[in-house]
Amino acid sequence: MHASPTFASRFQAGAVPSAGLAAAIAAAALVFPIQALAQGTPGEPEGSSWGLGLGVASKQQAYRGMDRDTKALPLLQFENQYLKIMGPGAELKLPGLRISDTQRLSFGLIGKYDGSGYEAKDSPFLAGMAEREGGFWLGGQVKWENDLANLSARWTADASGHSKGQQFSLGAERSFRLGQQFMLSPRLVATWQDRKTVDYYHGVRAGEARAGRAAYQGESGVNTELALRGMYLFDRQHSLFVDVGVTRLHAGIKNSPLVDRSSESNVFLGYMYRFR
Repeated sequence: MHASPTFASRFQAGAVPSAGLAAAIAAAALVFPIQALAQGTPGEPEGSSWGLGLGVASKQQAYRGMDRDTKALPLLQFENQYLKIMGPGAELKLPGLRISDTQRLSFGLIGKYDGSGYEAKDSPFLAGMAEREGGFWLGGQVKWENDLANLSARWTADASGHSKGQQFSLGAERSFRLGQQFMLSPRLVATWQDRKTVDYYHGVRAGEARAGRAAYQGESGVNTELALRGMYLFDRQHSLFVDVGVTRLHAGIKNSPLVDRSSESNVFLGYMYRFR
């Protein structure tokens, strides 16, 4: 097994927060550039590819009494020199900077739908709680591809206005190629969430307090995710991939009376067909 920075750059990972099933899908899917499936085909613009697939996403959130959420979902992916779209997320690519043959800085404007949140019916312990809605997050990111690891920084804000919050994440990924068809990519992501984000999704308002559920104001903190992605390329068009991750939650979340876990886990398994 050996590290392959050139091959790895085609599987570039973004630092995506692990929260909610849609976010789990984005974390697994957005780190999966479709150029990894094959080189561009004749007649297409250089670097332009698209594909369809099917995925199964499974997410265990930290809320008390909430069951693991597992769903099968269709996948749509498109990527060219200027735009990348995958599932609930998109990136508008900005001009980058090539530092050397093995180092490059890339920039982008990003948007994604984050399905974090809950309804009172999701768990008996959430009875009497107002719904916490997911929303669209917009922001920007920078990536540094180099010999040692691919590093990324990402800032997003809740454009839907539900939480009025912000998040900032730093990520590192190292990819290893095993033969011509299989690849493993471990990654580490640290995500800072501001007080508004934590308070919206894990706080308890005064009117929601009950016996055994005291009012609570969330505090900012940093979640840490450790994940591993594997990919198998059958040929130019067919591929399978799996993404498994565990996120250690910060004290501002763990101290909430709505939470009875110190971590969250997610698994994403998918198949992608790339059109010629």
